[in-house]
Amino acid sequence: MYEALTFPFDPAELTASLAAMDCSTVVADAIALQQIAAPTFSEAPRAAEMFKRFSALGLANVSIDALGNVLAHLPGASAAPVLVTAHLDTVFDGTTDLHVQQDGCRITGPGIGDNALGLAGLLQLARVLKTANMQLPGDLWLAANVGEEGLGDLRGMRQLHAYFGKQASATIVIEGAAYGRVIHRAVGARRFRISAQTAGGHSWNDAGLPSAIHELVRCAGQLLQLRLSSEPRVTLNIGRISGGTSINTIAGSAQLELDLRSEDSALLENAAVQAKAIMARMPASSGVQLTCEDCGNRPTGAIAAQHPLPQLALAALKHVGHTGGELCASSTDANIPLGAGCAAVCIGLCSGGNAHRTDEFIDITALAAGLRQLLLVVRGAFGIRAHPSA
Repeated sequence: MYEALTFPFDPAELTASLAAMDCSTVVADAIALQQIAAPTFSEAPRAAEMFKRFSALGLANVSIDALGNVLAHLPGASAAPVLVTAHLDTVFDGTTDLHVQQDGCRITGPGIGDNALGLAGLLQLARVLKTANMQLPGDLWLAANVGEEGLGDLRGMRQLHAYFGKQASATIVIEGAAYGRVIHRAVGARRFRISAQTAGGHSWNDAGLPSAIHELVRCAGQLLQLRLSSEPRVTLNIGRISGGTSINTIAGSAQLELDLRSEDSALLENAAVQAKAIMARMPASSGVQLTCEDCGNRPTGAIAAQHPLPQLALAALKHVGHTGGELCASSTDANIPLGAGCAAVCIGLCSGGNAHRTDEFIDITALAAGLRQLLLVVRGAFGIRAHPSA
């Protein structure tokens, strides 16, 4: 095991590299990247900037794949490779005001922590390793990937996992504002788009004709009555409803998007079955046709708390002065390797809050420590796969 303050290498060898961590450069990178709109499915401008910055650092094999993931390579020795990723996309549409405000160590702006800072950390990791000219035990692959948020359904990470699969010793996912958390358990998600279709009409002249919105609201009301497990936890959220033509029109079409989540795959599947059954039981005599399509399936998965990779991440936190590291579950790009039984964790670089809101913020007080933790985890992750507890 990776006991407190012990590593499979001498941390002293990283002293010069750790001293080279320049937080002002990381903050500047994060703000510059945050200023480039990157809605899910429209990440190309930000991907182009990451390609430019990876290339400027002199990394090998810099490329953009068919999906839009940006990859770069630091060659190493013969050990199994390590993959480090940060997602490009945000939940905000292309019209969102991306103004940033800085007040001391607090920086506020849409997507600054989720995940512009994660991308900046990826750049700084490469910068420090290149500057130190460190010989790594194996190849290090860096990826700025698409499709982590919303209906992206982790498509970028699915592609990366198809490339690297189980050959990677470990996958390390960076989320900007998750410092102190070591995510080693994947919260799965089943997502559905329920559509309602009918003829519609005029709100007065055709009063009494069926309405797609009315029927969809009835369906939503029944969904909200589902009895879901509290332990293990299952959650239900109707995140978006759309449809209709105008206030004085009987709606001819409408849609809702449903999100179900749990760490327990059986309970998650049971909730999905119940939700589909509610839709199927809606009366056909209503004159509204309901259809349901899957629009997201994030797998559950985990590695044990005693697995060497989360233990390494906790040891690195202690080494940089954080004594309250937390092993936890979340829904991140790490779901894909964890769901496939591979070693993966998601870690952060600083604290923050209001994620997915326009007043999202980060507090960079601990940023230097977060960057040091990242470097220690990346360096220690080589050989994880060969560990007897892995």
